[in-house]
Amino acid sequence: MANTAPSPVISQIGQIAINVKNLDDATAFYRDRLGLTFLFEAPGMAFFQCGEVRLMLAIPEGPDAQQASSIIYYRVKDITRAFGDLQSAGVTFVAEPHCVHRTAASELWMAFLRDPSDNLLALMEDRPAVASKA
Repeated sequence: MANTAPSPVISQIGQIAINVKNLDDATAFYRDRLGLTFLFEAPGMAFFQCGEVRLMLAIPEGPDAQQASSIIYYRVKDITRAFGDLQSAGVTFVAEPHCVHRTAASELWMAFLRDPSDNLLALMEDRPAVASKA
């Protein structure tokens, strides 16, 4: 059977929007606690840079727009250190760093937290597997 799928036109995520309840509180959290680079504000919105992805915080327009957000997983180099640094900055976690998947070559570690609007966020680290002691 021939592959009839179109050529990929989507190459990467450009922006992610998160609904927030209070823009000032959310802006302070993402800027001052998580340390994301603040770009600019527009009426009802604040924009941040995270690697190559732009994050938009927005007050929902109308009752139909209020919905739970997707979970954003922020990649970190050292999840244990990031967890400690963010706790020191006043971030409250709902789950400490833990391994969620292990292969012979790597481990996927995550830690979960919530922002002031109760959106669930996560830190993630891919690390080489620890050799087992035989």
